[in-house]
Amino acid sequence: MSGGSDGPPDGDPTDTFVEGTGDEEPRITFYGGRGMSALPIGVFIVWAIVQTALWRISDTGGLIVGMLFGLVIGMFFVRGNWASYANTIFEGMTQPVAVTAIVAWIWAGIFAQLLQDGGFVGGLVWLADLAGVGAALFPAATFVLAALFTTGIGTGYGAAVAFVTLFFPTGLLLGASPVLTFAAILSGAIFGDNLAPVSDTTIVSAVTQDSDIGGVVASRFKYVIIAATLTFVGYVVAGQTMGGIETGAGAANLLAEASDPIGLVHLVSMGIVIGAAIAGRHIVEAISWGIVVAIAFNLVLGLAGIGEIVTFSAPADAPLAQPLADLPILQIVDDADAVGVSGSVMEGASGFFELSILVLLIIAAAQIMIRGGAFQAILDWSLENLATNVRNAELTMVASAALINAIITINTAAEVAIGPYISKIGERFNLNGYRRANILDGQTAALGYIFPWSGGVLAGYQAMEGLPGEYEWLDQGMLVTPIDVVPYVFQGWLLVAVFVVAAITGFGREYVTDRESEEVARV
Repeated sequence: MSGGSDGPPDGDPTDTFVEGTGDEEPRITFYGGRGMSALPIGVFIVWAIVQTALWRISDTGGLIVGMLFGLVIGMFFVRGNWASYANTIFEGMTQPVAVTAIVAWIWAGIFAQLLQDGGFVGGLVWLADLAGVGAALFPAATFVLAALFTTGIGTGYGAAVAFVTLFFPTGLLLGASPVLTFAAILSGAIFGDNLAPVSDTTIVSAVTQDSDIGGVVASRFKYVIIAATLTFVGYVVAGQTMGGIETGAGAANLLAEASDPIGLVHLVSMGIVIGAAIAGRHIVEAISWGIVVAIAFNLVLGLAGIGEIVTFSAPADAPLAQPLADLPILQIVDDADAVGVSGSVMEGASGFFELSILVLLIIAAAQIMIRGGAFQAILDWSLENLATNVRNAELTMVASAALINAIITINTAAEVAIGPYISKIGERFNLNGYRRANILDGQTAALGYIFPWSGGVLAGYQAMEGLPGEYEWLDQGMLVTPIDVVPYVFQGWLLVAVFVVAAITGFGREYVTDRESEEVARV
């Protein structure tokens, strides 16, 4: 998801948002007409722009407040019984696409934390130094590695979490631009999210356009590789001109302290995850195997003790506390505030609780927009007024997919919502299902990792916010905000540009008569 983009979902992913895109009458009516159903998400977008762009406050809790305000304000414009509005909020928050993203974040967060505690960052620093990958080339190298990793596991959100946790501090130590490093991670996530056969967005784009997944992946490679080639060159050039920041304690000394090849053993852990995903295992199963292998390496090689993986801090008067005080996973504390559970597993999961709440609220607001008719009104207008020929039809498909991804910032959910419309307009001009699926997924994958309020960006930033507590030399001033990175997510902007050019020139355009899709591979 990952987006969206977070491994194959259970059941047909078109079971949810799609029914809101038909021609049925709105289920919720608003004073002011169907357009007022977009008010909650509109309030949130304005709030997010003011908070992140104008005031430069990248706080997930603040975005939660903004979305809550939007939902409450929207309720006062409902005609009749407010119960339908409230029920739609619950309907949206229980969508499988939202749960898929949350599960991927939590599992990936735990996995990344285990690798971090196992010295993987030190291994990367050692390898980069050995290979001569300095500050200037580090963002370009990060883009390639993140692209390969995401293509293997199919979860862009999970890749953003893992790579920010592991590669962002590495880049700081090497002197690379933190803005370019974060942007390169997001660009790599876009590449893999768009191309991976096991990605949710790949699956949904194929299913909603009645196309087989294999054919879709093969046909979209030409678009992805054009954008990726230009992106790689962009990071090489930008890396020469955008420098890093002062780490505050002497880069040479920090590099020497951090460098340790033993941490590279966790390349095996990452390989296990990629291999399991490619073999068709569910993303939760694939990452779980990676977690098991990472724990085994940490314990056997002494990279991290069992107490660092999970620790129970119990009060002295707890039953069995004193008799079991010698256990490595138990410590007795006198301070009541210190009672609790800590360690890699807990830290990896807990970092995404606020983001999970925000995602559920955004999906709820999007569902209100769908059930209230604003979404359908936008689509009907563009279908009647913009799609006048095949070129304009494809440009309309690109623009509408981009628009809905700016509104519904969880890319799989946005794709499920807009998919039937893309199919409808494409079929009007006899466009092949592969072409429709590629236009749909190109915008979905790209824009899910660009806007400051997008799920992929927030997932990466949430992981970044936890780094100052992990490294003594890394402070809050070394982090970058989501608004800083927007212009530098080259893969996203270039992928959209590729499809705009393709629509205008006809590059890659296929009609139904040119090639028929294979039987659809249902999930």
